[in-house]
Amino acid sequence: MKIDSSNALQILVLVGGLSLIPAILFTVTGFTRILIVLGFIRSAMGTTTTPPNQVLVGIALFLTLFVMKPTIGAIVNDAWDPLQRHQITMSTAITRAEEPLREFMFNQVQSQDLTLFVSLAKIPTPQTRAQVPTYVLIPAFILSELKTAFQIGFLIFLPFLIIDLIVSSTLMSVGMMMLPPTFVSLPFKILLFVLVDGWDLITRSLIASFH
Repeated sequence: MKIDSSNALQILVLVGGLSLIPAILFTVTGFTRILIVLGFIRSAMGTTTTPPNQVLVGIALFLTLFVMKPTIGAIVNDAWDPLQRHQITMSTAITRAEEPLREFMFNQVQSQDLTLFVSLAKIPTPQTRAQVPTYVLIPAFILSELKTAFQIGFLIFLPFLIIDLIVSSTLMSVGMMMLPPTFVSLPFKILLFVLVDGWDLITRSLIASFH
């Protein structure tokens, strides 16, 4: 059976693209921010293995798909579907797919991070978004995502830190210094998280942080 050269090239590109999916997921979507924030929640409560890593990654993945739904829809409509109908070439499809991702990253990137990588790349100061190269935009976006995730993580830690301080002070005042404060504070932190519907608040805040 003969295989058309164009089809063979598409299969080769597809197979190669599958190996890049994890890198793309971490670098041009909100996956990094979501996963780091979920990790902060687990650390703040002191439950080192609950939820397990697999659960956190699964939650982060589907929240990322939810956040990226408009971007993914634009890529499918503008690039994937025309490519499947042989209306455009592979290079045109890649260019069209790049635009919605760039728009998403521009909406999330912080100006100081973009300025930093423009200066590091030693290129002329861009006057428009179109003049910003993608290889400059992606690391700036990643750095911005890390900053945003740590800012959210700081706010998450505060109420749990207060509980730890109260429990630690109480134990010291009654002379129970040999009892680990984290052992006593853990049930109270879990109770607080449940009473305020923590997962709903965190999910709502995470989704809102992308708008």
